[in-house]
Amino acid sequence: MAKPQIQSEPKPPFPKQKLAKPGIEADLKPRPKYQAPRYKPARKLEGKVALVTGGDSGIGRAVAVLYAREGADVAITALPDEHRDAEETRNEIEREGRRCVVIEGDLTEPEFCQDTIDRTVAELGRLDVLVSNAAHQNRKESLQDVTDEEFERTLHTNVLAYYRLVKAALPHLNPGSAIIATGSITGIQGSSELPDYSASKGAIHTLTKTLAQNLLDRGIRVNCVAPGPVWTPLNAADEGQKPKDVAKFGEQTPLERPAQPEEIAPAYVFLASDADSSFITGVVLPALGGETIGA
Repeated sequence: MAKPQIQSEPKPPFPKQKLAKPGIEADLKPRPKYQAPRYKPARKLEGKVALVTGGDSGIGRAVAVLYAREGADVAITALPDEHRDAEETRNEIEREGRRCVVIEGDLTEPEFCQDTIDRTVAELGRLDVLVSNAAHQNRKESLQDVTDEEFERTLHTNVLAYYRLVKAALPHLNPGSAIIATGSITGIQGSSELPDYSASKGAIHTLTKTLAQNLLDRGIRVNCVAPGPVWTPLNAADEGQKPKDVAKFGEQTPLERPAQPEEIAPAYVFLASDADSSFITGVVLPALGGETIGA
């Protein structure tokens, strides 16, 4: 009998490696798992349209693929340099029999946030689920090594884009729609090497709770998934992450390994499905590999 998934995913040590920014998943070894062969779909998102930022790779790709498997058409964003990964995601979505729109650009630009929403609605006809997932991260040894430009880039990518996308999406969202953000354990516990990234994720957590309160009367739910270490290109492309540290990434969790994207993605299905989570809004859902946090 095969081991359960909790016990059968890859553990460190991984190959020592370094990816150039922005990090191409096709070059990461071992390849992150996103196809979720054990996942059993139930047409939870039949007839819906979802937008997933950063859907070219990592958690975003896994979420986009499961959304398609649940019956949704999916738009994804990617940087132009991530075109190769984005096309793989598109192929997987179309293999599920759903439509996919790839929108390439930089989410730090306000105009691109608006254009992303406009293109999604124009090409797929509506918008029901918004997943703000794209992120920027670079480790630094000390606060003195963090420049104003780096701090601003992190906040603009991780927080301002979330705010701008929601603001642009609201005219198109109807009761029963869902907004989901990607937070992080760093937004709960902080991280000495990631002051700007941790601050951005803490802001995402709080903004999620605030938006949930603000949009309650409109019947729009807003939630956040806060993962621990996940095996994605984000960390191997972190300019402050050494190859030897990539090799042992995730070993500090109680499960002694990082999550695979396909292990995190079902939480986004749950939070997107009005049938499954209609009474849940304003929640930051931890997915920390056995790490516990105070209630």
